[in-house]
Amino acid sequence: MTDRFAHPKISGFGQSVFSEMSQLAREADAINLGQGFPDFPGPEFVKDAAISAIRANRNQYAVSYGEPALRMAVARAWRGGIGQDIDPDTEVTVTSGATEALYGAIQAFAGPGDEVIALEPFYDSYPAAVRLAGADFVPVRMTPPAWQLPVDAIRAAITRGTRVIILNTPHNPTGRVFTRLELESLSELAIEHDLLVLTDEVYDRILFGDARHVSMASLPGMWDRTLTVGSTGKTFSMTGWKIGYAIGPDYLNRSLRAVHQFVTFATATPFQVAMADALTMSEQSGYYETLRNEYAGRKRILSDAMTAAGLEPLTIQGSYFLTADVSSFGFESDMAFCRWLVKVAGVAAVPPSAFYLRPASAPMMARFCFAKSHETLQEAGRRLAQMPNAGSASVAAQGALE
Repeated sequence: MTDRFAHPKISGFGQSVFSEMSQLAREADAINLGQGFPDFPGPEFVKDAAISAIRANRNQYAVSYGEPALRMAVARAWRGGIGQDIDPDTEVTVTSGATEALYGAIQAFAGPGDEVIALEPFYDSYPAAVRLAGADFVPVRMTPPAWQLPVDAIRAAITRGTRVIILNTPHNPTGRVFTRLELESLSELAIEHDLLVLTDEVYDRILFGDARHVSMASLPGMWDRTLTVGSTGKTFSMTGWKIGYAIGPDYLNRSLRAVHQFVTFATATPFQVAMADALTMSEQSGYYETLRNEYAGRKRILSDAMTAAGLEPLTIQGSYFLTADVSSFGFESDMAFCRWLVKVAGVAAVPPSAFYLRPASAPMMARFCFAKSHETLQEAGRRLAQMPNAGSASVAAQGALE
């Protein structure tokens, strides 16, 4: 039966590339370095806090916009980075993951006839949410290997219909952390054209070297026009709990809450209670420094393995992804390369063309996730080391795909 009842607005919303690559990985018994979730356990103190909350019967609906203790913990955790006190009652909203916060914000602030600008490559939920809002998605492309913020191109893309700019830093999939100077240039555009900036900052705690995360809301004149989205799932390796949040002035949060109440209404109570404890304890325990050091080690293992296999990774400053140029392998698309890699090497990656509005125009690259255990990354390295080199890949691919 055809989807005769489906509305045209969801046409093209097929299986995501993450689901496809994960399915291929399962079928081939491959190591999944595609989808961005850890395969190692989160901290024991966070799990213990959830168990305690469940046993204390914190199992009924939470306040729609978030448990008071969690909103207070988020406000306290972000006060230094944003540079001002944050009212937990009116300026923080808890959502079912950062993706719901982003979706709700786009529904709240954009509609038919409006335009939403986002950096390309982009997290694939952005254009879908914009389309469901009835607005037009306007990608502005960054280019490898530097992935600099294309301020002039953003300026050129702004029209009378532009209402929102989506900013993602640390950036997925490129791993770029934008500098204060770059963000100040963008803030000048937002102020000049009276635009809202929706910032996706879910990897704010995963940084490398001397990279420093700067929140757009901390810049002069930007608090009043910025909604900052964060995630406890990335910070505490509990992506399945889906505890995200948004920070911003009360009038922006009121609009987000108006949508949120009709999407999920409330997020799982015991997990909210646990994350409130986790945020509070982390400030005192040095957890964030440990997190950075552990991810630096994982990054080093995968980077060395990729380099040894002829997949030289691009430099990153944040997030937990590495990308590599795979054009020398001779495939017609990055998807073809990734399918071949699963079958021949037993390692799954994600084709970044999924993060482009016109996939065929994307650079030939592959994205690998290093939010994995050392054992997983080391085994992936052994498998990558046995794959055919770039010179023989095309021939090998024909045999593998027949």
